[in-house]
Amino acid sequence: MTKDNITTTLAKSTITAAADVHNIYEIIKQNLVIALDEIAKVQPQFSQLISNLQLDYIQATKNVIQNVTSAQEQFVASLNIPSTVALLPPYSEQFAKQTNEITNNTRRTVGINNQLTINTLHAARENLKIYNRTIDAVTEFNSNVAKAWTTNLL
Repeated sequence: MTKDNITTTLAKSTITAAADVHNIYEIIKQNLVIALDEIAKVQPQFSQLISNLQLDYIQATKNVIQNVTSAQEQFVASLNIPSTVALLPPYSEQFAKQTNEITNNTRRTVGINNQLTINTLHAARENLKIYNRTIDAVTEFNSNVAKAWTTNLL
């Protein structure tokens, strides 16, 4: 075998090896994307199920409140005690005032928590966009370094 034949054979095997490596990476990339697409398909269903579960919990809690207060009201009525509300107006007024205050504080807290959660989710989305741009830039940089390195070697 001559020197030219050896050089040609080495060049062909290098090209074949490079194509094989490219194919392996292409297969890995395709399989990862397919797996991620499968996860993405079921995500809306999971979100809907979680949302439905939350609504069911809210409804169950409302039902508990309704049943407990009704049971207490019936129990007090069955004792044939004169209306304690009529006998103790300062206490009933204070109780009504405190429950209204608790309700208003709860509503404000829920509103603030809701806005905080929305702002946090928006920030997370923006951070993900920044992360993606960073990955693109790092990949481009690494690709340029690899090209420059291989150009200098050949």
